[in-house]
Amino acid sequence: MSSHIEIKFTDLLPEQFELLIAHLTEAGFEGFEENETELKAFIPEKNYDKALLHELAYKYQLPFTEKIIPEQTWDAAWETGFQPVVVDDFVTIRADFHEPAKSTRHEIIITPKMSFGTGHHATTCMMVQHMRTIDFTGKKVLDFGAGTGILAILAEKLGAGEITAIDHDDWSISNAAENIEKNQCRKIELRKADSLPERQQYDIILANINKNVIAGNFASFAANLIPGGVLLLSGLLADDEEEIKRLAASFNMILSAKKEQSQWICLRLSC
Repeated sequence: MSSHIEIKFTDLLPEQFELLIAHLTEAGFEGFEENETELKAFIPEKNYDKALLHELAYKYQLPFTEKIIPEQTWDAAWETGFQPVVVDDFVTIRADFHEPAKSTRHEIIITPKMSFGTGHHATTCMMVQHMRTIDFTGKKVLDFGAGTGILAILAEKLGAGEITAIDHDDWSISNAAENIEKNQCRKIELRKADSLPERQQYDIILANINKNVIAGNFASFAANLIPGGVLLLSGLLADDEEEIKRLAASFNMILSAKKEQSQWICLRLSC
Protein backbone atom coordinates (compact mmCIF):
# COMPACT_ATOMS: atom_id res chain seq x y z
CA MET A 1 0.00 0.00 0.00
CA SER A 2 1.50 3.36 -1.01
CA SER A 3 1.27 6.84 0.42
CA HIS A 4 -0.83 9.48 -1.29
CA ILE A 5 -0.07 12.99 -2.50
CA GLU A 6 -2.42 15.78 -1.51
CA ILE A 7 -2.53 18.78 -3.85
CA LYS A 8 -4.31 21.89 -2.55
CA PHE A 9 -5.54 24.78 -4.69
CA THR A 10 -6.85 27.89 -2.93
CA ASP A 11 -8.72 31.08 -3.87
CA LEU A 12 -10.58 29.36 -6.69
CA LEU A 13 -13.49 30.85 -8.59
CA PRO A 14 -16.69 28.74 -8.77
CA GLU A 15 -16.23 27.96 -12.47
CA GLN A 16 -12.69 26.67 -11.90
CA PHE A 17 -13.65 23.69 -9.71
CA GLU A 18 -15.19 21.45 -12.35
CA LEU A 19 -12.52 22.33 -14.92
CA LEU A 20 -9.76 21.39 -12.49
CA ILE A 21 -11.47 18.18 -11.37
CA ALA A 22 -11.93 17.10 -14.98
CA HIS A 23 -8.24 17.65 -15.83
CA LEU A 24 -7.03 16.07 -12.60
CA THR A 25 -9.26 13.02 -13.06
CA GLU A 26 -7.71 12.44 -16.48
CA ALA A 27 -4.27 12.79 -14.84
CA GLY A 28 -5.03 9.95 -12.41
CA PHE A 29 -6.28 11.82 -9.35
CA GLU A 30 -8.88 9.71 -7.56
CA GLY A 31 -10.40 11.79 -4.79
CA PHE A 32 -11.40 15.39 -4.15
CA GLU A 33 -12.49 17.55 -1.23
CA GLU A 34 -14.11 20.93 -1.92
CA ASN A 35 -15.13 23.95 0.08
CA GLU A 36 -16.12 27.43 -1.07
CA THR A 37 -12.73 28.48 -2.48
CA GLU A 38 -10.44 25.47 -1.93
CA LEU A 39 -9.92 22.17 -3.69
CA LYS A 40 -7.87 19.25 -2.40
CA ALA A 41 -7.00 16.47 -4.85
CA PHE A 42 -5.49 13.09 -3.97
CA ILE A 43 -3.44 10.64 -6.00
CA PRO A 44 -1.35 7.55 -5.11
CA GLU A 45 2.27 8.65 -4.85
CA LYS A 46 3.35 6.06 -7.41
CA ASN A 47 1.00 7.60 -10.02
CA TYR A 48 1.92 11.24 -9.41
CA ASP A 49 3.29 13.09 -12.44
CA LYS A 50 4.69 16.31 -11.01
CA ALA A 51 5.63 17.76 -14.40
CA LEU A 52 2.09 17.28 -15.70
CA LEU A 53 0.61 19.02 -12.66
CA HIS A 54 3.00 21.97 -13.01
CA GLU A 55 2.01 22.26 -16.67
CA LEU A 56 -1.68 22.36 -15.73
CA ALA A 57 -1.12 24.89 -12.93
CA TYR A 58 0.93 27.13 -15.22
CA LYS A 59 -1.67 26.99 -18.00
CA TYR A 60 -4.43 28.25 -15.69
CA GLN A 61 -2.16 30.35 -13.42
CA LEU A 62 -3.19 28.44 -10.31
CA PRO A 63 -0.72 28.09 -7.46
CA PHE A 64 -0.84 24.92 -5.38
CA THR A 65 0.77 23.18 -2.44
CA GLU A 66 1.57 19.52 -2.10
CA LYS A 67 2.23 17.12 0.75
CA ILE A 68 2.66 13.41 1.29
CA ILE A 69 -0.03 11.64 3.33
CA PRO A 70 1.11 8.27 4.73
CA GLU A 71 -1.39 5.42 4.41
CA GLN A 72 -2.19 5.28 8.12
CA THR A 73 -2.67 9.06 8.37
CA TRP A 74 -4.92 9.08 5.33
CA ASP A 75 -7.12 6.29 6.65
CA ALA A 76 -7.70 8.10 9.93
CA ALA A 77 -8.38 11.47 8.29
CA TRP A 78 -10.75 10.01 5.71
CA GLU A 79 -12.76 8.10 8.30
CA THR A 80 -13.04 11.19 10.50
CA GLY A 81 -14.45 13.30 7.68
CA PHE A 82 -16.62 10.67 6.01
CA GLN A 83 -20.35 11.38 6.13
CA PRO A 84 -23.19 9.13 4.90
CA VAL A 85 -24.45 9.69 1.36
CA VAL A 86 -28.22 9.56 0.85
CA VAL A 87 -29.50 9.23 -2.72
CA ASP A 88 -33.17 10.24 -2.65
CA ASP A 89 -35.23 7.63 -0.78
CA PHE A 90 -33.39 4.87 -2.62
CA VAL A 91 -29.92 4.22 -1.16
CA THR A 92 -27.83 5.25 1.82
CA ILE A 93 -24.07 4.72 1.57
CA ARG A 94 -22.51 4.73 5.03
CA ALA A 95 -19.66 3.43 7.12
CA ASP A 96 -20.25 0.80 9.78
CA PHE A 97 -19.66 3.41 12.51
CA HIS A 98 -22.75 5.34 11.33
CA GLU A 99 -26.30 4.62 12.46
CA PRO A 100 -28.28 2.23 10.20
CA ALA A 101 -30.34 3.84 7.45
CA LYS A 102 -34.03 4.31 8.23
CA SER A 103 -35.32 6.43 5.35
CA THR A 104 -34.06 4.58 2.26
CA ARG A 105 -34.92 1.30 0.59
CA HIS A 106 -31.33 0.05 0.50
CA GLU A 107 -28.12 0.72 2.36
CA ILE A 108 -24.52 -0.02 1.40
CA ILE A 109 -21.90 -0.21 4.13
CA ILE A 110 -18.34 0.61 3.11
CA THR A 111 -14.99 1.03 4.78
CA PRO A 112 -13.98 4.59 3.85
CA LYS A 113 -10.31 4.06 3.09
CA MET A 114 -8.17 5.12 0.16
CA SER A 115 -10.48 3.90 -2.59
CA PHE A 116 -12.33 7.01 -3.59
CA GLY A 117 -15.69 5.83 -4.95
CA THR A 118 -17.59 6.61 -1.78
CA GLY A 119 -20.71 7.98 -3.46
CA HIS A 120 -20.08 11.63 -2.66
CA HIS A 121 -19.23 12.63 -6.22
CA ALA A 122 -22.00 13.62 -8.65
CA THR A 123 -21.01 10.87 -11.10
CA THR A 124 -21.61 8.08 -8.59
CA CYS A 125 -24.85 9.65 -7.40
CA MET A 126 -26.18 9.82 -10.96
CA MET A 127 -25.17 6.21 -11.66
CA VAL A 128 -27.15 5.14 -8.59
CA GLN A 129 -30.16 7.20 -9.67
CA HIS A 130 -30.10 5.62 -13.13
CA MET A 131 -29.74 2.13 -11.65
CA ARG A 132 -33.03 2.65 -9.84
CA THR A 133 -34.79 2.73 -13.24
CA ILE A 134 -33.18 -0.48 -14.61
CA ASP A 135 -34.48 -4.00 -14.04
CA PHE A 136 -31.52 -5.98 -12.65
CA THR A 137 -33.52 -9.10 -11.77
CA GLY A 138 -31.52 -12.16 -12.78
CA LYS A 139 -29.30 -10.10 -15.07
CA LYS A 140 -25.62 -10.62 -15.87
CA VAL A 141 -23.75 -7.41 -14.97
CA LEU A 142 -20.26 -6.01 -15.49
CA ASP A 143 -18.94 -3.20 -13.26
CA PHE A 144 -15.92 -1.85 -15.16
CA GLY A 145 -13.66 0.21 -12.90
CA ALA A 146 -15.29 -0.97 -9.69
CA GLY A 147 -13.40 1.21 -7.19
CA THR A 148 -14.94 0.57 -3.78
CA GLY A 149 -17.46 -1.84 -5.32
CA ILE A 150 -20.52 0.32 -4.57
CA LEU A 151 -22.20 -0.19 -7.96
CA ALA A 152 -21.58 -3.95 -8.00
CA ILE A 153 -22.96 -4.22 -4.48
CA LEU A 154 -26.04 -2.23 -5.42
CA ALA A 155 -26.53 -4.42 -8.51
CA GLU A 156 -26.69 -7.48 -6.28
CA LYS A 157 -29.11 -5.76 -3.91
CA LEU A 158 -31.29 -4.98 -6.94
CA GLY A 159 -31.49 -8.66 -7.85
CA ALA A 160 -28.71 -9.23 -10.41
CA GLY A 161 -27.98 -12.89 -10.92
CA GLU A 162 -24.27 -12.65 -11.74
CA ILE A 163 -21.89 -9.71 -11.38
CA THR A 164 -18.27 -9.30 -12.51
CA ALA A 165 -16.44 -6.33 -10.96
CA ILE A 166 -13.02 -5.40 -12.33
CA ASP A 167 -10.43 -2.76 -11.49
CA HIS A 168 -6.73 -2.36 -12.28
CA ASP A 169 -5.71 -0.87 -8.92
CA ASP A 170 -4.49 -3.14 -6.08
CA TRP A 171 -5.92 -0.97 -3.33
CA SER A 172 -9.32 -0.74 -5.02
CA ILE A 173 -9.44 -4.53 -5.34
CA SER A 174 -8.56 -4.94 -1.67
CA ASN A 175 -11.08 -2.34 -0.51
CA ALA A 176 -13.83 -3.63 -2.83
CA ALA A 177 -13.31 -7.17 -1.51
CA GLU A 178 -13.71 -5.89 2.04
CA ASN A 179 -16.88 -3.99 1.14
CA ILE A 180 -18.36 -6.94 -0.77
CA GLU A 181 -17.88 -9.13 2.30
CA LYS A 182 -19.21 -6.43 4.63
CA ASN A 183 -22.43 -6.29 2.60
CA GLN A 184 -22.72 -10.10 2.57
CA CYS A 185 -22.72 -10.24 -1.23
CA ARG A 186 -22.48 -13.70 -2.80
CA LYS A 187 -22.90 -13.05 -6.52
CA ILE A 188 -19.95 -10.75 -7.24
CA GLU A 189 -16.76 -12.04 -8.85
CA LEU A 190 -13.95 -9.53 -8.29
CA ARG A 191 -11.05 -9.45 -10.76
CA LYS A 192 -7.92 -7.33 -11.16
CA ALA A 193 -7.82 -6.28 -14.83
CA ASP A 194 -7.68 -3.23 -17.08
CA SER A 195 -9.73 -4.63 -19.96
CA LEU A 196 -13.04 -6.43 -20.38
CA PRO A 197 -13.19 -10.22 -20.06
CA GLU A 198 -13.06 -11.92 -23.46
CA ARG A 199 -16.06 -13.62 -25.06
CA GLN A 200 -18.51 -12.65 -22.35
CA GLN A 201 -22.00 -11.28 -22.86
CA TYR A 202 -23.64 -8.97 -20.34
CA ASP A 203 -27.15 -7.62 -19.95
CA ILE A 204 -25.87 -4.48 -18.20
CA ILE A 205 -22.45 -2.81 -18.23
CA LEU A 206 -21.66 -0.10 -15.67
CA ALA A 207 -18.65 2.19 -16.22
CA ASN A 208 -18.04 5.24 -14.02
CA ILE A 209 -14.51 6.16 -15.11
CA ASN A 210 -13.50 8.99 -17.47
CA LYS A 211 -13.90 9.90 -21.13
CA ASN A 212 -10.55 8.56 -22.33
CA VAL A 213 -10.98 5.14 -20.73
CA ILE A 214 -14.58 4.93 -21.90
CA ALA A 215 -13.63 5.85 -25.48
CA GLY A 216 -10.72 3.41 -25.46
CA ASN A 217 -12.96 0.54 -24.39
CA PHE A 218 -16.13 1.41 -26.28
CA ALA A 219 -15.67 -1.28 -28.92
CA SER A 220 -15.33 -3.87 -26.16
CA PHE A 221 -18.43 -2.54 -24.41
CA ALA A 222 -20.41 -2.92 -27.63
CA ALA A 223 -19.03 -6.40 -28.33
CA ASN A 224 -19.80 -7.65 -24.83
CA LEU A 225 -23.32 -6.24 -24.53
CA ILE A 226 -26.27 -8.41 -25.52
CA PRO A 227 -28.81 -7.06 -28.05
CA GLY A 228 -31.18 -4.89 -26.07
CA GLY A 229 -28.67 -4.52 -23.24
CA VAL A 230 -27.90 -1.39 -21.22
CA LEU A 231 -24.61 0.51 -21.09
CA LEU A 232 -24.52 3.05 -18.24
CA LEU A 233 -21.66 5.56 -18.40
CA SER A 234 -20.44 8.37 -16.16
CA GLY A 235 -17.23 10.17 -15.27
CA LEU A 236 -18.10 12.38 -18.23
CA LEU A 237 -18.40 16.14 -18.54
CA ALA A 238 -21.29 17.75 -20.41
CA ASP A 239 -18.87 18.69 -23.22
CA ASP A 240 -18.14 14.97 -23.74
CA GLU A 241 -21.71 14.11 -24.69
CA GLU A 242 -21.49 14.63 -28.45
CA GLU A 243 -18.30 12.57 -28.75
CA ILE A 244 -19.82 9.69 -26.81
CA LYS A 245 -23.02 9.87 -28.86
CA ARG A 246 -20.98 9.69 -32.08
CA LEU A 247 -19.12 6.67 -30.73
CA ALA A 248 -22.39 5.04 -29.73
CA ALA A 249 -23.90 5.63 -33.17
CA SER A 250 -20.92 3.95 -34.82
CA PHE A 251 -21.84 0.79 -32.89
CA ASN A 252 -25.59 1.12 -33.51
CA MET A 253 -26.26 2.25 -29.95
CA ILE A 254 -28.58 5.07 -28.97
CA LEU A 255 -28.91 7.41 -26.02
CA SER A 256 -32.04 6.48 -24.09
CA ALA A 257 -31.65 8.62 -20.94
CA LYS A 258 -29.37 11.27 -19.46
CA LYS A 259 -28.77 12.93 -16.11
CA GLU A 260 -26.68 16.07 -15.52
CA GLN A 261 -25.31 17.49 -12.28
CA SER A 262 -22.65 20.16 -11.71
CA GLN A 263 -21.44 19.92 -15.34
CA TRP A 264 -21.08 16.12 -15.05
CA ILE A 265 -23.32 13.78 -17.04
CA CYS A 266 -24.44 10.16 -16.82
CA LEU A 267 -25.63 8.49 -20.02
CA ARG A 268 -27.80 5.42 -20.48
CA LEU A 269 -27.21 3.80 -23.86
CA SER A 270 -28.93 0.81 -25.42
CA CYS A 271 -28.44 -1.34 -28.49
